[in-house]
Amino acid sequence: QVQLLESGGGLVQPGDSLRLSCAASGRAFAGYTMAWFRQSPGKDREFVGGSKRTSGIPSIANSLKGRFTISRDNAKNTLHLQMNSLQPEDTAVYYCAATERVLITSSLPRDEFYDYWGQGTQVTVSS
Repeated sequence: QVQLLESGGGLVQPGDSLRLSCAASGRAFAGYTMAWFRQSPGKDREFVGGSKRTSGIPSIANSLKGRFTISRDNAKNTLHLQMNSLQPEDTAVYYCAATERVLITSSLPRDEFYDYWGQGTQVTVSS
């Protein structure tokens, strides 16, 4: 089992950057497929990006490519989400998720495959 704790959220202005972190405790971090999701009020949970277990190969949602980058540090049991050029539509609660499943790239966005979730961190983009 793994426990996930997100940090780094906050209130920023349009065009600013933020770096979210997800600290994982428990079993070997490299053995988990990791992902970021986000949810805005009244909207469905949305896949942001994922990182495959062992290889760490990242994948970002097409709509966010060029602005968002996902990375993981297995030595520090941490997953990061670098968000640049933030816009008001990026306002959401951002969640870290994990699973021991081996997921192909096309399956990374499917939230039903993730077994562990953090509590989320709020990101608000407003002028």
